[in-house]
Amino acid sequence: MSTRILITGAGGFIGGFIVEEALSRGYETWAGVRKTTSREHLKDPSIQFIDFNYGNPQVLADQLLQHKKEYGRWDYIIHNLGVTKCKNPDDFDRINYGFVKNFTEALVATDMVPKQFILMSSLGAWGLGDEKNFTPIRPTDIPHPNTRYGQSKLKAERHLQSLDGFPYVVMRPTGVYGPYEKDYYLMMKSIKYGFDFIVGFKPQLITFIYVKDLVQAIFKAIDRGVTRRGYFLSEGQAYTSSQFRRYVAAALGKRWVIPVKIPIAGLWLVSVIAEKCAALLGKTSTLNRDKFRIMKQRNWICDISDARNELGFEPQYSLERGVNECVKWYRQHHWL
Repeated sequence: MSTRILITGAGGFIGGFIVEEALSRGYETWAGVRKTTSREHLKDPSIQFIDFNYGNPQVLADQLLQHKKEYGRWDYIIHNLGVTKCKNPDDFDRINYGFVKNFTEALVATDMVPKQFILMSSLGAWGLGDEKNFTPIRPTDIPHPNTRYGQSKLKAERHLQSLDGFPYVVMRPTGVYGPYEKDYYLMMKSIKYGFDFIVGFKPQLITFIYVKDLVQAIFKAIDRGVTRRGYFLSEGQAYTSSQFRRYVAAALGKRWVIPVKIPIAGLWLVSVIAEKCAALLGKTSTLNRDKFRIMKQRNWICDISDARNELGFEPQYSLERGVNECVKWYRQHHWL
């Protein structure tokens, strides 16, 4: 019998790549997506779809029982569902924490607990790094997230830890980039037009992970069978904004890019205005107060030694290689 896997949030940027890897392994692949979610990157006819009501515990339990009756348990669940920006800040808790709580409790109540429940969390759950000595953020550090997003992710992690014997694995990637991702794309688009907007005047060290390396780490955790562990994930190298700019400019064939430094206070004002304007239009803004707190953070270095030692994780994409592949994809699809 083939291995069964459920990937929630499968219609998103990261979810599509997780689905692709699961299919390549021959897994019976279930994609958890809403009926209104685009399935542009989920066209393989072997994908099976399911739409859970995470907000209603009783309906969710009934859905799980029906699935159990018809198909049995999933061997693995990768919970990639979440929000990074919201019109209503309370939705961070409702979705990133509340849906995890409802889902895991329903899995326990219906005897549908898989071999591993892999939660996509974030380095943001640990909050600010040391901005004086720039020491890496470590799993042994006390978390103090400074964004609503990070706080909601940490609450979800704490909930998993509270479930006795529950076989969770937590992935905490730094900034994830890759084809059809939209936030880093906007930065690349700006560089294409000759401008690179930099936040603040103090030194900043940033880290990245290419989406294919993140997916590699997830499936290495499955292969190793680890449980009740959490892992920071990055390429393992820190960069400055100017290094990112140079790689993007080189990939685009741009000889000249003007760096524009924006004072922290100025960015705060723009973030508030953008968030308010978007709210009036019933939309979410890429630039908002939560994103501001992320952008002003100076130290994004994290210690990935646990992932290397326990999972055999070894990033395959340097920032330069990843940017080149990204830019090629954006150009082929007429984004750049």
